[in-house]
Amino acid sequence: MKTAKPNRPNRANRDESKLQSFLQWLHANGVELRGCDIKHCDHGRGHGLFYSDNRSDGVLLVVPLDLAITPMRVLQDPCLGPKCRAMFDEGDVDDRFLMILFLTLERVRKNSSWKPYIDMLPTTFGNPLWFSDDELLELKGTTLFRASVLQKKKLLSLYEDKVKNLAVELLDGELEREMQFEDFLWANSIFWTRALNIPFPHSYVFPQMPKEEETSHSTLFGDSSALRSINSSGAQSFVKGEEGVKCCEIDNGSEPTSSTQGETIWVEGLVPGIDFCNHDLKAAATWEVDGTGLTTGIPASMYLLSAAQSSFQLEKEILISYGNKGNEELLYLYGFVIDNNPDDYLMVHYPVEAIQTVPFADSKLQFIEAQKAEMRCLLPRSLLDSGFFPSSPHHEEENKLNNGRVCNYSWSGQRKMPSYLNKLVFPEEFLTALRTIAMKEEDLHVVSSLLHELVGSKEERQRQPSCGEVRAAVWEASGDSGALQLLVDLLQMKMMELEEGSGTEALDSELLEKAQVAHTIEGCRRQAEGTAAEKLMSRNRRSSIIYRRGQKQLTRLFLKEAEHALHVCLNEES
Repeated sequence: MKTAKPNRPNRANRDESKLQSFLQWLHANGVELRGCDIKHCDHGRGHGLFYSDNRSDGVLLVVPLDLAITPMRVLQDPCLGPKCRAMFDEGDVDDRFLMILFLTLERVRKNSSWKPYIDMLPTTFGNPLWFSDDELLELKGTTLFRASVLQKKKLLSLYEDKVKNLAVELLDGELEREMQFEDFLWANSIFWTRALNIPFPHSYVFPQMPKEEETSHSTLFGDSSALRSINSSGAQSFVKGEEGVKCCEIDNGSEPTSSTQGETIWVEGLVPGIDFCNHDLKAAATWEVDGTGLTTGIPASMYLLSAAQSSFQLEKEILISYGNKGNEELLYLYGFVIDNNPDDYLMVHYPVEAIQTVPFADSKLQFIEAQKAEMRCLLPRSLLDSGFFPSSPHHEEENKLNNGRVCNYSWSGQRKMPSYLNKLVFPEEFLTALRTIAMKEEDLHVVSSLLHELVGSKEERQRQPSCGEVRAAVWEASGDSGALQLLVDLLQMKMMELEEGSGTEALDSELLEKAQVAHTIEGCRRQAEGTAAEKLMSRNRRSSIIYRRGQKQLTRLFLKEAEHALHVCLNEES
């Protein structure tokens, strides 16, 4: 009995029907596609935006902000609003959870008004939360492995504790089907892969609201919220960590600006239409907010603006930049990587639990806090250009991270400024922590004596020693050799963990090369049959190998820097 082949034309017809429904939905909600079309992309990237017209003003797409999925929309929803506001008051959830909850419920809601949009969204993702067990093992030894395992456990707990019963409570009788954890996981991935940090006009977020009511409303979002109030002269950005993964505030779309004057409220949200732009390091477009309508003719709208200075190729895909992100962050959030990513970075940290086992741990922790030292650091690839072995022999830029070092200060005058100071690529805040951890008992006594000499005894002390003074005292007592030896040990341990399950950097390169050759041969063989080449290596596995190979390469290069710095330091201290 022959197995029936899938009816590809029927699937194509269904996809086209969904696209047409979505375009009608956009039009009904005031969206204007002025110089672009939405079409299916190749290479499994879903749908994207493509040039359809060479407009003189460069405005390609305009979306009313009323269509954006934001915390305000969720709180104003007649069904979800009261319950979500109560959860906010109890401090149980943040505004990101609100939007993820909204997407989850709309996915299973019967006759949802958002169905045309949701039907167009991807159902599978390349981030590790969706990896099979075998695919996840490809990340073993990387920072991303542990972060992904913990994040999935956290999301499952959140679903069981808060989300699972909300579907029945809020959508009683309106459920199209029973909700599953995969629906919540899907909504989480949709948010992180498509949300933007939107500069809303202040008057749009707080329309004609009395000052006291506005203050009360703004506290709803809390200190940890993604809602940020700043002046329009500059954007606030900050970094949040998740088990070592550098997760920056969502900034898809290059550098957004607001065309309005006065205060701006930055709110995370999804903007249907604009969120179909895919990523490229060289952006072909940016997005901006038009508060007054002077640019687009539509007040309180977001528009996509072509970055092309001259004519461009019609039907070429319009790409925006998601920002300068390393592969660790790209894979964790978006599910793709860039081979030889120039923005790659390495996360190095001294385990918090390990410091409890070192001699005089309590005293050292106090000194670490007094020096505002960091137990972990990010090492961007670009730092290597300022080190002992720059990729370009003509590169002479000094390492700016070390401009704030105080190690050249010495009470006794016996410890001189190291010759390698401007070649040391490792952040001083991290070296300060390692220097403190490496101190011997006699070093601690020297530090205490130096600080006592500086500020006096407890009885006569008029002030606390400054951060810089404590750093100078620690360096005077211990120098750099102990810190650099610890750093070498940490990097060697990291390399061992990376290679333990997957082998060397060279082996990763060999796997990728073999897979590429196999794809080419298989593709040629199947071309005559009129079918696409089989995926001899899954996209997830390939992404994992590219990411971990980059981590091994960076570890090797930074280890080389640390070992050379230690060698020079020991020669100068002897």
